Amino acid sequence: MGRNVTLQYTPHDSTRRKRFKKRLKGLMKKADELAVLCDAKTCVLVYEEGKAAPEVFPSQAEAVGILNRFKSIPELWRCKEVMNQKGFITKRIDKLREQVDKTRRECEDGEIRSLLHKTMHGDLSGLVGLNIEDLTKVGYKVDMLLKSITERKEKIHSQAPPPAPCVATGSIDMGSPPLYPAPPQQESRLDMVSSGGDLDTLVYGGYAGANFSSSDTMMQMQSFDMDFGSSPFPPM
Repeated sequence: MGRNVTLQYTPHDSTRRKRFKKRLKGLMKKADELAVLCDAKTCVLVYEEGKAAPEVFPSQAEAVGILNRFKSIPELWRCKEVMNQKGFITKRIDKLREQVDKTRRECEDGEIRSLLHKTMHGDLSGLVGLNIEDLTKVGYKVDMLLKSITERKEKIHSQAPPPAPCVATGSIDMGSPPLYPAPPQQESRLDMVSSGGDLDTLVYGGYAGANFSSSDTMMQMQSFDMDFGSSPFPPM
């Protein structure tokens, strides 16, 4: 990192000449490094105080060729990146002004946010003594914050998935049909009897595989007799 040196004219003659030789040597070295590192054509002409011939780098012949090539470039491109001392200082001042304005805006924004925070908690002392301009800035900041909050809410609602439909029914949801297959169709008792089936076979096939007690079996038999008695088919 370079040192912070105050740029000002050196009034002492011997000191000024020593600094000139030292800085001229450093300038020539930087020009040579720039030419090697960037593969660029560089030349330096420095007119010392009290001398008619300038100090030339790298040599007078090479410097003349580089200057002639520079003059052959159209003026629009030639002056595109050219800057004198006045232009450099003006550009630097404008950049510093932009930084100052940015810092001032950040400070005002922080003060307004702090004032709004205190006001929301019931401390209204900060609003006392504000002029019209300051109140306008506070109102503008409030509008911007409300607009930002509204946009964020809309964005959150737009990204949220829609709620699943809920249908209230009187039956219990047993899942999808493939999970609960229907039992195989069995031939009815009347069809078996009418087709000549044996009663003992029917009783054994319908109830022997089930875990029923004797009383349950008798009730099922009585129910079968009642059904058979009401059947239009004649008894076997």
